[in-house]
Amino acid sequence: MGEPASERSPEPSPGSSLDERARRILEFEATADANPAAKAEAIRAAFDLSSARYHRILAELIDSPAALRHDPMLVKRLQRMRDARAEARARRRILSVGRLD
Repeated sequence: MGEPASERSPEPSPGSSLDERARRILEFEATADANPAAKAEAIRAAFDLSSARYHRILAELIDSPAALRHDPMLVKRLQRMRDARAEARARRRILSVGRLD
């Protein structure tokens, strides 16, 4: 017939598809210092990653549905911040090309 209910593993909750490192990264971002130098040191100490590698992982993480389910407000804020930085870079690029003419 099947396993007794006591022996079946529980159904995963919607936010549980994140691994431990992903959850730690989101928790870190929720409390991280805005000072880039201090944040880079904290990243190295907490995750043993370079700041560049950490931010690549974070960029992938905040696009994942699991991260959005885990902490929607934080993930949406991080996405808005990322999009604003990309837009600012694009504007600077357009302005610098315009000056060359």
